[in-house]
Amino acid sequence: MKTRVLFLLTAICWLSFTSLSFAQKGIRIGYIDMDYILENVPEYGEASAQLDSKVQKWKTEIEVELKEIEQMRKDLSNERVLLTKELIEEREEDIAFKEKEILEYQQKRFGPNGDLFLQKKRLIQPVQDQVFTAVQEIAKNKRYDFIFDKASDDALMLYSADRYDVSDQVLLRINRASRRKQAKNKKERRAIEEGDKRNLEQEKNVTERDEAQQARLAEREKLIEERRLAREKVRAQKKKEYEERRAKLLAERQRKKDSITALREQKQKEKENNNN
Repeated sequence: MKTRVLFLLTAICWLSFTSLSFAQKGIRIGYIDMDYILENVPEYGEASAQLDSKVQKWKTEIEVELKEIEQMRKDLSNERVLLTKELIEEREEDIAFKEKEILEYQQKRFGPNGDLFLQKKRLIQPVQDQVFTAVQEIAKNKRYDFIFDKASDDALMLYSADRYDVSDQVLLRINRASRRKQAKNKKERRAIEEGDKRNLEQEKNVTERDEAQQARLAEREKLIEERRLAREKVRAQKKKEYEERRAKLLAERQRKKDSITALREQKQKEKENNNN
């Protein structure tokens, strides 16, 4: 757990200080808890309960077999003095065969590629597929840059924006280093170095253009957000004024209605008094 948290903090710190444009824009990082999601998916809970029932059954079967082996050992120990060498060896072979069988059964059920592992994988896979699809949609709609799974031991990255992928740049540098090693003389090495300088300058120009574009995009998004907030503020103010006018109108109507009702009651009382 500590390793996972440290990895996340390191990743966040690195991403936060990668470049000036990132700092201006602000990197959006999200995370999910796969364990929490699985616990709250009804279909997974039902299937998991069925699997737990199977696991308990397998464990019971293994315990029964182990007790039987233990009893065979005790019987052999108690009867050893009464048995011939051939019978002792035969009983020992039976025990060894039984132990081998139960070991194979344990591996079949609980081994690295056993029934438990495979059934858990089949159980989790559909939910994981749904989670992955939902993460991609949310990340693009909400403009997240990175989304991690905090339940994963290595803080699994589920989404990353394409603009942070530097794979091509890494590959380019590896290829450059390979070409320099393959150069046969100084002339070839000098030519490669000159070409690398030009490529680096081109990369720098591209990076500067990308950063400028990101800065413009960030400024545009900021402006759009400010306009949206301003519109919401105006709408909220208009709604408040409308509610106040409506409340005032309803109060005035109620006051008139109460006045008319009171007047009618007064006339009714006067009429009753006159009749008496």
